[in-house]
Amino acid sequence: MRVAFLGLGIMGQAMATNLVKAGHEVTVWNRTPGKIVEGAGVAPTPAAAAQGAEVVWLCLSDTNAVEDVVFGKDGAEGSLAEGMIIADSSTIAPAATVKFAERVRAKGAAWVDAPMTGSKIGARDGTLVFIVGGDDASVERLKPLFAAMGKKIFRMGETGKGEATKLVMNLQIAMIFEGFAEALTLATKLGVDTQQLLGLIDATMVRSGVVDYKAPFILQRDFTPNFPLRLMHKDIRLALEAAKEARVKLPGLETVEEIYEMATEDGNRDLDYAATLTLLEKWAGVQVKGKAA
Repeated sequence: MRVAFLGLGIMGQAMATNLVKAGHEVTVWNRTPGKIVEGAGVAPTPAAAAQGAEVVWLCLSDTNAVEDVVFGKDGAEGSLAEGMIIADSSTIAPAATVKFAERVRAKGAAWVDAPMTGSKIGARDGTLVFIVGGDDASVERLKPLFAAMGKKIFRMGETGKGEATKLVMNLQIAMIFEGFAEALTLATKLGVDTQQLLGLIDATMVRSGVVDYKAPFILQRDFTPNFPLRLMHKDIRLALEAAKEARVKLPGLETVEEIYEMATEDGNRDLDYAATLTLLEKWAGVQVKGKAA
């Protein structure tokens, strides 16, 4: 398929690379010049990238970025034609997704929200899990592209439901990790052996995919961004905004958002979201230690 891929960040560059490897004709654009994907064409603007494409795939930082890249000056909207699909793997506000979809529908194009989970390793290895909202026909047409970048698709319903589900998922990830980080900090302060604790966690119902994934990085003191704290903070705020619109109270997430705010002020915004641990350690006057598996 002819694909315009817009946004070559931590996830996007690897995703576009996998599309090229799968034999698709890919043209890329990135807000910051200089990033390339071997085997892909490079366009000077989103509109130029989208010209003649069957699918415009977005992987951008936030709602404002998506709106600007699609509908702003030299945006992809100017090149939309009947039958084209915009697939958005950014994590943005569900309400904005519905609004954007209505706008491109007027040009005969479709909008599929397809945020994903799997972090940068999943993007590199082509094992992402896509969380999808959109009409059946459009999702069916996108299946070869999903297959090139991921291992599974979860259909969540109409346009906007993919984004809504992604916020629910990231809510859980943020809260599970924060519980783990607090447990490690208290354990260290109380003199509990961290390695033994991790073995216990692994053998009991406390075990989780979040802990399995993050523990080795923490023990190596490696806070290189697999998922930057600033983006998780953005997603937490989106979840709280969606909850407010739905008149749902999320007291636990409100507290976690305060921790992210303080971690940002502490200079951790561009580190992995696991760096919230360093704030807890600072308050406790300890540093979690252990050996990575």
